[in-house]
Amino acid sequence: MNIREQFELEEKDNLSPFAALSANSRGRKVQEESSPLRTCFQRDRDRIIHTKAFRRLSHKTQVFLAPEGDHYRTRLTHTLEVSQISRTIAQALKLNQDLTEAIALSHDLGHTPFGHIGEEALSEVFKKARHKFPSLPQLFDHNKQSLRVVEVIEYNGKGLNLSWEVRDGILTHTGDKMPATLEGEIVRIADRIAYINHDIDDALRGGIISQENLPQDLIKILGKYHGHRVNAMVMDLIENSWNKKHISMSERIGQATTELRSFLFAEVYQNKVAKGESPKAKKVLQDLFLYYLEKPEALPEEFKSGKPEEIPLKVCDYVAGMTDRFAIRKYEEIFVPRAWTI
Repeated sequence: MNIREQFELEEKDNLSPFAALSANSRGRKVQEESSPLRTCFQRDRDRIIHTKAFRRLSHKTQVFLAPEGDHYRTRLTHTLEVSQISRTIAQALKLNQDLTEAIALSHDLGHTPFGHIGEEALSEVFKKARHKFPSLPQLFDHNKQSLRVVEVIEYNGKGLNLSWEVRDGILTHTGDKMPATLEGEIVRIADRIAYINHDIDDALRGGIISQENLPQDLIKILGKYHGHRVNAMVMDLIENSWNKKHISMSERIGQATTELRSFLFAEVYQNKVAKGESPKAKKVLQDLFLYYLEKPEALPEEFKSGKPEEIPLKVCDYVAGMTDRFAIRKYEEIFVPRAWTI
């Protein structure tokens, strides 16, 4: 018996009957020889960490565009917080930590520069360009783009060939469709737990809101400080989901969490000060997208295609994959005139 087989046996003996076992995975699109050391979900996790898309998350906006200060969250630190919360929940519920971690680490790989503003920018520019390029989707969907990153873009266009369960978790971490595994459900809720609490933390640090602005009735239920609220949500989720086929908070904590999220949308995500640079960020992405759409020969070699119908998606892949600072640099390079030197 090799090391992987020992891991698989330990999963079978020790995990919940509701856990996704690596030995029972629905497999990969392209069949591979099993590793003697790692389960399929462990291999997926490792492949994700080594991707270029994962490294780029360190320079992508979470909420605040290019904030001054080293302590504001980025898309990467958000991803790591989601992973940590997810693993804690999975371990307590005796579910598959490796699968949970793989989904958590990859769930936001397809996010645009400038956070959700980037998603809005591309969705708007799709509408403008669709009459000429009908293959463009109705909206930019970071779930689908994250899946496209691991299936089509990474590894020089070959994709990572991840397990079905990981790909399902990526595609369903937000939206109407629910994940097929409890591990995917964990990441779906851990994502919300993470961003609600760290976005409050960043908004307090940035002076967008004050401690007194927080809804006091919700604070009494969930806790005054970041760690207290995360702990309250996680503990409730674990207690309410023990030995069940569905992952959820209790009605009381779940309702308080939903109301706190609504407060964030009203006071932070739509705040004029916090979003003051949003129109500029939108213009950067939209102008870049339209430029490369009209001049696909200017794309890097790996994003070029001999098939005209593929050009819009290739342009989207390139622009959506940019970091904030790279997008700004490319915009300046293309659209900002340079001073004449004699």
